[in-house]
Amino acid sequence: MRTTVTLDPDVERLLKKAAHQRGESFKVILNNAVRKAFRDKSSPAKRKPFVVDASPMGLHPGVDPTRMSELADEMEIDAHLETTRRLMKEMAK
Repeated sequence: MRTTVTLDPDVERLLKKAAHQRGESFKVILNNAVRKAFRDKSSPAKRKPFVVDASPMGLHPGVDPTRMSELADEMEIDAHLETTRRLMKEMAK
């Protein structure tokens, strides 16, 4: 089939560069690129599934792992307050 396609300048450059490097025609390079683009998207089942190897975190009952950052923030605030109190006592001497 013959058709007219408007390519962006950067795409045209990439296709022409590939054609020159591989010693193939612009038409062959373009057709192969389109085939590859659609083949990759139409067959996701060929990809190996992503698997997470879960392991126990060793948390005590009642500890919510989704709120660990809040716990870290509270601990940092406590440490900062303790340091500030200590420095204020030293300055008062």
